[in-house]
Amino acid sequence: MATGNSNYTEESIKSLDWKEHIRLRPGMYIGKLGDGSAHDDGIYVLVKEIIDNCIDEHMMGFGKTIDIKVSDHKVRIRDYGRGIPLGKVIDCVSKINTGGKYDSGAFQKSVGLNGVGTKAVNALSSYFKVQSFRDGKTKMAEFNQGEVTSDAQVVSTSDRNGTYITFEPDNVIFKNFHFIPDYLDNLIWNYAYLNAGLTLVLNGKKYHSENGLLDLLRRKTDEENIRYPIMHMKGEDIEIALTHSNQYGEEYYSFVNGQYTTQGGTHLAAFRESIVKTVREFFKKDFDAADVRASIVAAIAIRVQEPVFESQTKTKLGSQNLGPEGPTMRTFVNDFIKKELDNYLHQNSESAGLLLKRILQSERERKEIAGIKKLANERAKKANLHNKKLRDCRVHLNDKKLVEERRNDSMIFITEGDSASGSITKARDVQFQAVFSLKGKPLNSFGLTRKVVYENEEFNLIQAALGIEEDLEDLRYNQVVIATDADVDGMHIRLLLITFFLQFFPELIRQGHLFVLQTPLFRVRNKKSTLYCYDDTEREAAIKTLGKNPEITRFKGLGEISPDEFKHFISEDIRLDPVKIDAHESIKEMLKFFMGKNTPERQEYIIRNLRFELDIVDEDSEKSEEESEKKISQTKEESSAVNSEAA
Repeated sequence: MATGNSNYTEESIKSLDWKEHIRLRPGMYIGKLGDGSAHDDGIYVLVKEIIDNCIDEHMMGFGKTIDIKVSDHKVRIRDYGRGIPLGKVIDCVSKINTGGKYDSGAFQKSVGLNGVGTKAVNALSSYFKVQSFRDGKTKMAEFNQGEVTSDAQVVSTSDRNGTYITFEPDNVIFKNFHFIPDYLDNLIWNYAYLNAGLTLVLNGKKYHSENGLLDLLRRKTDEENIRYPIMHMKGEDIEIALTHSNQYGEEYYSFVNGQYTTQGGTHLAAFRESIVKTVREFFKKDFDAADVRASIVAAIAIRVQEPVFESQTKTKLGSQNLGPEGPTMRTFVNDFIKKELDNYLHQNSESAGLLLKRILQSERERKEIAGIKKLANERAKKANLHNKKLRDCRVHLNDKKLVEERRNDSMIFITEGDSASGSITKARDVQFQAVFSLKGKPLNSFGLTRKVVYENEEFNLIQAALGIEEDLEDLRYNQVVIATDADVDGMHIRLLLITFFLQFFPELIRQGHLFVLQTPLFRVRNKKSTLYCYDDTEREAAIKTLGKNPEITRFKGLGEISPDEFKHFISEDIRLDPVKIDAHESIKEMLKFFMGKNTPERQEYIIRNLRFELDIVDEDSEKSEEESEKKISQTKEESSAVNSEAA
């Protein structure tokens, strides 16, 4: 009988070259893959890795403009720095641990020192081109999945110095990917805010900032919704901006060496701690930390020598010190905040008074709901023991044992009714996908205070399931997915849930955790093939593909889709629409539109967004106009009912 290790020989030991390893384990290098529907999907990391190199050149004093063009599947980035030394052009984009950032004299405070970024872009692209312009000469090379396909000779040029990179993400790795303009817009604006004087041009639009983080917070806040003018302070290797708003939650934008650290890290932890400490000392009162930070909107940017990040994607800083011989991160940030914030509050007594008023209001609200919260949490714990509203998965976002690349996969579906949740539960990946079943329509929370989160059983159970009772950092799932039917009732439930998150947990949306599940409206099949279609255009294309008289099924609800079919829609081919907050749009105004007393406008919105309901007619039907009129009439009646309840 053969033993378990009888086939373990020298032939079992494999050595992968650099590009094979990156393609085999892309998550180690760029985080989650995704199709571009999430702001931290890998295709944006690819764009960022190239721009980071351009930023490093700018920081060293070379190049004041970066040109970026992004089409559906191709990215072109041109800087005007020094250009890669011509003899090392191929090495710099195809040899791991090769680059100029190892020379600390050339790049004192670079975003990354691992020599991996551009190589990862190369390996994960179906087409990659690098061209360097340097002192009247140029060198160009092209690649496919990291393999050199063209190695041009050095020739003369009249172009300005710099580097020009073109790449197309490999659709074998990034299936059905697409770039969302809003995500690119935010990415480029962040570069502008963190590099005052630099001009970036994305598809013809100029991005430029003179006031750094002050401009960032002005863009991210509504002037009518903040309690006092934005405080802006800048020192050597550190810049901060902060204010308090009228909405719930804490909102932070943190950066290290120009890198947007979406998961924070040691610098943000020190920042949050230092604000509380300084405010307590200024007002000579031992405020609860939660009351000081409630409704804060703030940004911090620091420069660190040889930063240590907790992953290759650099979204969380792990450095304990400002540099090899520098002070601790905690001491550096605390000393700056203590001096600058304390001075500001002494010099601006009106702002100090408004800050105190906001803290005292938060204190009153917290004490008011303390008793309700305790009872509600006890009720939620008991409910979770014996009900089946939450069908949990085995792995969560805060599972520290899980490797970084798979932690991103954890998600929870919030569904309407038992039939839909039943289908999803049977089809899901029990390792990473959880299901929460709603009981009817949630309460319209527009205009209500946070008490309702604990008084309303459904809302209390939702926040308990997500693990966000105390802090969003305890969120148990990376993706919170609203899964409702594609009809008026489903749209209404979707709006009610989005209203709940906007009202009480806006940072969940800002950090890109909330999505709406797309499910197919049609199944088109013949004896040989089955195609699922998400709109009428796809249905028409499927009919042409499959030929004469295929069977067409219209799915009216999620419960009608069998578990076997559902597996297709919530696994590799899942389609998610991100719920986004436009930087220029007030949450208060958004909530007014969706759930306020503007019945005609909202009715038009609902009908417009349910247009697919109006076009569903059998191919051989002679009553298309009559059926469409009935649908329009029915939709208007149903949307009026939605408006009545919402108002």
